[in-house]
Amino acid sequence: MIDLLTSGLSVVFAPQMFILIIFAVFLGTLFGALPGVSATMAVTLGIPFTYKMDAVNAIAFLVAIYCASITGGGMTAILFKIPGVPSSAPTTYDGYPMAQRGEAGKALGMQLICSAIGGIFAAICMLLLSPQLTQAALSFGPSELFAISFMGLSILTSLETDNICRTIISGLIGLMLACIGLDPLLGVPRLTFGTRFLTSGIEMIPVMIGFFAVTEVLKQTNKPSKLQSVGDGKEGKMTAQMPSLKEILSVKWIIARCSVLGTVIGILPGAGATIASFLCYSTEQKISKTPEKFGTGCLEGIAAPETGNNAATGGSMVPLLSLGIPGGNAAAIMMSALVLKGVTMGPLLLINQPQFLSATFASMFVSNIIMVFAAIVIAKIFVQVLKIPYSILGPTIIMMATIGAYATKNTSVDVILMAISGLIGFVFVTCKFNSSAMILGLVLGVICESNLRRAYTIADGATLMEATANIVTRPVTGIILIICLIVLLNPVVKPLLAKKKEGAA
Repeated sequence: MIDLLTSGLSVVFAPQMFILIIFAVFLGTLFGALPGVSATMAVTLGIPFTYKMDAVNAIAFLVAIYCASITGGGMTAILFKIPGVPSSAPTTYDGYPMAQRGEAGKALGMQLICSAIGGIFAAICMLLLSPQLTQAALSFGPSELFAISFMGLSILTSLETDNICRTIISGLIGLMLACIGLDPLLGVPRLTFGTRFLTSGIEMIPVMIGFFAVTEVLKQTNKPSKLQSVGDGKEGKMTAQMPSLKEILSVKWIIARCSVLGTVIGILPGAGATIASFLCYSTEQKISKTPEKFGTGCLEGIAAPETGNNAATGGSMVPLLSLGIPGGNAAAIMMSALVLKGVTMGPLLLINQPQFLSATFASMFVSNIIMVFAAIVIAKIFVQVLKIPYSILGPTIIMMATIGAYATKNTSVDVILMAISGLIGFVFVTCKFNSSAMILGLVLGVICESNLRRAYTIADGATLMEATANIVTRPVTGIILIICLIVLLNPVVKPLLAKKKEGAA
């Protein structure tokens, strides 16, 4: 193990490679902060830089970009309510309200520290437990993956406990939008209304940009022309001030739980940082003693998703390096880059070439430390933008959103989709519906449906009831679904029990 660790550090701390890692961190943070540039796209944009590198250095470079891009996405989520990457969407729930209160520095500081801790924890798990974690991931079938993604949907009844009906309707609209496009199993067009533009489904990034960025600009148009300062009120300075030790310790158990949960979700093939982020946020809201604080601007609501999505980056590398199975889209791009360099992916990779594991670990470990300092520098630049009068900043945000939507697939259809989503999002807010619930349904709907149908396809049973019984009686699936049921019904049953108790008294 010591030899493996030494080997990895020698790769990363070679003078030329160390400079490239620093460059990769700045590049990834910048890519992640740009609206519409997902972590997958950031890794793809970094591939041309690896053409002259050997395979070990290439994966170290791409991993640094991957980790940094996930962190960069949280910065614009906090400052502008624009998720730089899809996994940063839950960060907007509490990060942006804190920025509006003038606590952007504290929010950014917590985001950076939690991102670094989550990434480092996942890297250590990857180094020490890679083979064992891979075997555990392989025991998860479609039914378990459905149960996990459904657990993420169970947050719907807790997003707005005072408005459960509208929140559930919003989530159902998101699930309906997730059904548009080709059937995931049969390839038959659904709800496309005869147009080829909808055959690939509703693209998540343009919709997310529209619902968060465009809607927010429309809301701000009736407000004063200049935003409230998002600094800390100290001589007008706007910096990514680190939270105090007391504030970090107040969320220590959240960081610990979400580091573990994010790593586990990242290991599951096809799950990735987005599910980890939503699931960590929903889980922490459920078990919190003060769930009403979530969504109003609290540090707990930033710590949970940012720890989870960064922990998922390390988890997604475990099946890639151990079995040649990418844990997510970004990992699949890295796999393609390594295959182009003649690397044979599979179970024998770590036996014959263990330096790939050591280089990946060292790169993730060092990148997450460098990333804090790089993100502070970039955050200082981004925060200064908020001093601009909103009459200028608003159109600038719309321009950035338009570029981000177009960059997704280089098609004007996504720009139109973004604009429509922004208008619908404004109507949602005006009518007291929940746009976050709609996004949650859209993100997790496809994963829920495809895994549930696969589970029924492979389940034994002559009838639907028998197949259902065989699915829910699987130990992991059954336990998770019971938890989901309790979580879904808790906000409804709890007030009824309270009223009954008051009546008896």
